[in-house]
Amino acid sequence: MSAGALDGVRVLELGTLISGPFAGRLLGDMGAEVIKIELPGKPDPLRTWGQAELDGEHFFWTVHARNKKAATLDLRNPRGRELFLELVGRSDVIVENFRPGTLEKWDLGYEVLREHNPGIILVRVSGYGQTGPDATKAGYASVAEAASGLRHMNGFPGGPPPRLALSLGDSLAGMFAAQGALAALYRRTVTGEGQVVDVALTESCLAIQESTIPDYDVGGVVRGPSGTRLEGIAPSNIYRSADGSWVVIAANQDSVFARLCQVMGRPELATDPRFVDHGARGRNQDELDRIIGEWAAARQPAEIIATLSDAGVIAGPINTVAEVVADPQLLARGMIADHYDERIGRNVKGPGIVPVLSESPGAIRHAGSTRPGQHNNEVFGELLGRSADQLDDLRREGAL
Repeated sequence: MSAGALDGVRVLELGTLISGPFAGRLLGDMGAEVIKIELPGKPDPLRTWGQAELDGEHFFWTVHARNKKAATLDLRNPRGRELFLELVGRSDVIVENFRPGTLEKWDLGYEVLREHNPGIILVRVSGYGQTGPDATKAGYASVAEAASGLRHMNGFPGGPPPRLALSLGDSLAGMFAAQGALAALYRRTVTGEGQVVDVALTESCLAIQESTIPDYDVGGVVRGPSGTRLEGIAPSNIYRSADGSWVVIAANQDSVFARLCQVMGRPELATDPRFVDHGARGRNQDELDRIIGEWAAARQPAEIIATLSDAGVIAGPINTVAEVVADPQLLARGMIADHYDERIGRNVKGPGIVPVLSESPGAIRHAGSTRPGQHNNEVFGELLGRSADQLDDLRREGAL
């Protein structure tokens, strides 16, 4: 098993639920030693999240707990704070997603942390960022997606803006947090100094919005929802097949569109003034969708996908998770991965590791803890040198 590209990097994860733990998971997937710190008696609520239940256990935890050691520590307790600062002195990255000002309230702001370790990198994830008029407001992904303008572009024209059935804003912030940690780790090799990585959920949602801002700034265009397609990008839509299921067909480049026309037996469409280039196809999107829709409706989905793929036209099914976990391509790439979950004594499938590195690939070294504080003896005993009696004292005092 590969040690991973981040072998030798130690991460302290203070976050709960999704954004902070997702960042920690990504770093752990790449080989970092991640120590997840939970408040004694008040574990991460993610342990009880997930829609499936078996023997009283839920499985969102399995996704984000992998490759992490579980420790309990009360940072508000004087001895707990002392232990934490010792860990900071032996670590590289801290990931937290508290409301801004929380660490400072505990006298654990960045200036205090860097006194104990000038190279420490503090990754801070919050709703609106560490500065600005909204900084101290609590933030959830649902509000971040809405406030950033992302939700406004979802759904169908004239309808309410729905959310994706996932906490997208949290996951985007977790990805940017991991990216920021990697950049800061590299920069530390140049300067020897750590820094703060400031990630906002709102800004993470804003960052993926392509040309919406310059389109508005230059042309006054307020992008809105466009249903199953992108306005002006054609053809790129879903089309109902003969058995009633939907197939995605995307052929908005001139060369790909010409190949689609050949497959449909309508080569003349490629030179038709209505569809001759990107701009023309966008202006005549409804008519083009009607033509392709009629062709697709007379064919089974497997035939559509195979025929178009063989011709170099991008097409694919809209899979449910039941189909995803059996997908030969994903299986061949190791993207449906087994995690041995000790809570139920069996493997549980979860997402594989992205990206794939050729020389130092990531790995699922273990599925994570079954209980809070499972690795306290290892973290505070072996790493920090506390004896068994000292650990018992710390537990009695509520520090662990």
